[in-house]
Amino acid sequence: MTGPDETLRRRLRALLALPDSVPAAVGEGSTGALRLDGLPAAYLKPPGSGPFPAVLYCHAHGGEYDLGRRELTEGARWLAAPYAPDLVAAGFAVLCIDMPGFGDRRSEGSESALAKAALWRGQPLFARMLKDQLSAFGWLQQQPDIDPTRIVTLGMSMGAALAMWVAAMVPGVAGCIQLCMLADIDPLIASGTHARHGDYLTVPGFLNHADTGDVAVLIAPRAQFIAHGAADHLTPAPARDPALERVRVAYARGNGLETFLSPQTGHLETPEMREAVLKFLNRFVSQT
Repeated sequence: MTGPDETLRRRLRALLALPDSVPAAVGEGSTGALRLDGLPAAYLKPPGSGPFPAVLYCHAHGGEYDLGRRELTEGARWLAAPYAPDLVAAGFAVLCIDMPGFGDRRSEGSESALAKAALWRGQPLFARMLKDQLSAFGWLQQQPDIDPTRIVTLGMSMGAALAMWVAAMVPGVAGCIQLCMLADIDPLIASGTHARHGDYLTVPGFLNHADTGDVAVLIAPRAQFIAHGAADHLTPAPARDPALERVRVAYARGNGLETFLSPQTGHLETPEMREAVLKFLNRFVSQT
């Protein structure tokens, strides 16, 4: 029998024209420099033969369109440090791809141009981003030295939105780490805060079906880590708290959810937040 979660998942897939099954990108290259279906990617692994747990790392926005996947290895002003060294040291393989308009894909067009063209064609830019991330996840699943049951999505800001949606749409994702993103859209619109978010995030008709907190609920009971800065102007309390409450209710009978609120912090990852993320990831290292 199809439950309410699967019904919503199907509606959201249809809204974004996402495939029912996970497509797998074709990879060319190896660790370090890789192309997936021609898309630029960064892929790193620990020493050894595996099978390794893996992280699908979704890069952020930050208005730094030249950065893209290099955020993984070089860091960014919104991160406590680059993630690649910490993840590999913890025993994880990690994959990150450039999103449309970012990194080596800037030649595809600006965010504004890409978003407008996508809407003219009847599909938002966010759907295109998600399809690329789903293909990357499918590629990870097929690698012989990756444990397909231990793939986690991770991202900050725009990356967190992508990480959350991938995990929500694909029950095979083992867990999700989302930093400085979760907030319901309806209250953001009511306060005018939605105007501060990028064009990529606009999904026509989404609020007729659900809000952001409901997408995060679809990840339950799988492991989920949600972090915020208490002073983050992009996730104000009237939009953040209702979304968080629905997620907490969904996990009320389990221990899969961890939340982190950094006091007096804005839209950035703190060293304490990074420490909590790495501690959360330990549960995937210890699985057999």
